[in-house]
Amino acid sequence: MEPLFSTLGTTIGLVLAIALVMLRMQPAYALMVGALVGGLAGGGSLADTVTHAISGVQGMTPAILRILASGVLVGALIKTGSAERIARAIVDTLGRHFAVAAIAVATLVVCAVGVFIDISVITVAPVALAVARRANLSTAGILLAMIGGGKAGNIISPNPNTIATAEAFKVDLTSLMAANILPALAALAATILLAGWLAKRKEEVGVAGDSPAQNAGKMPAAPTDSKLPPLLAALVGPVVVVALLALRPIANVKIDPFLALPIGGIASILATGNLRNGYAFAEFGLSKVTGVAILLIGTGTVAGIVKVSALQGDMTSLLNALHLPAFLLAPVSSVLLTGATASTTAGATIAAQTFSPALAEAGVAALSSAAMVHAGATVLDSFPHGSFFHSTGGAVFMDMRARLRLIPFEAAIGLVSTLTAVAVYLVH
Repeated sequence: MEPLFSTLGTTIGLVLAIALVMLRMQPAYALMVGALVGGLAGGGSLADTVTHAISGVQGMTPAILRILASGVLVGALIKTGSAERIARAIVDTLGRHFAVAAIAVATLVVCAVGVFIDISVITVAPVALAVARRANLSTAGILLAMIGGGKAGNIISPNPNTIATAEAFKVDLTSLMAANILPALAALAATILLAGWLAKRKEEVGVAGDSPAQNAGKMPAAPTDSKLPPLLAALVGPVVVVALLALRPIANVKIDPFLALPIGGIASILATGNLRNGYAFAEFGLSKVTGVAILLIGTGTVAGIVKVSALQGDMTSLLNALHLPAFLLAPVSSVLLTGATASTTAGATIAAQTFSPALAEAGVAALSSAAMVHAGATVLDSFPHGSFFHSTGGAVFMDMRARLRLIPFEAAIGLVSTLTAVAVYLVH
């Protein structure tokens, strides 16, 4: 099929979308404007541009529905206190001597069970700050521990980015989660090393008032255990979700995430004795996932334009000209598009939707492609034109300058994860 839009025009649209986001336009609208301009600047007619933008959104519909359904689980884990209980149990078990590792593992687990990465960091932050005070660790170190742990958990979770990537490559969600276990463990190891180093270098990588004593007045006190559910009850929801999703590889019984995720949420509500508040918790969860669903609508418009542009062929040709193997299209496209959108979900989705046909044609297995795309989406996902940068910095009261200094460390953790995913593909 002859490309409808030029690479230059499509790139202009992407750059415009980034600029609009940085100018504080709502990201979904910025992406829609970028798609419209990209199509027109790329030589397409207005009718063709609108048609393919809408077609891109239609391709996102299954992922959007599953993400909206996941709101029940998200609301249940947060409002019942289950996510916080799991985080506290991990930190308390590992103790002060392994404080950085405990914080990273806690965020990994909370994110891996289905809580969004930014919410995972916000959930663990009060516990992490209290641990940092007792262990005399820097805010930069503990924030990197939470972010790195969250990145590791995010690629093995039933989160929106995983759902959208699995949907684009038409692979089983559970299989994609399992495929990135090794990259997640590599990211966790890199996190513990880098965050542990940063945590002890307050003078060089500090924040305003970085010492625990200076920050004590503005850090929230660690929450008490009295209002949190028992650990076994807190684990019921995530265990139910994993068990339902695992039925396909174990017993060839397919339970779609559209069902498994809300069932896990309902199980969590029942196990923690919050049936009376079930509707309120589900409504809260829906409010947390609506923004992601709307973002995917904007992402779909861009994906629809990019998918029928010359960008896919030109990137493949560039790799060939550089004598790079075709499979590198998966991680490279994901890294670049995630940096452009500053969103793991948006970058992974556009890369997956756009380049899955080219990767299949090159003979790269769908599951391997999905794993490399998904891991690549964790490299440049924390740029300042995205919400993750600001929400995570705000969770620990970090100023803008100090938050910017963490980006290279975050990118290094994502790169370790991506290189591991590539190595796993090469070995197989």
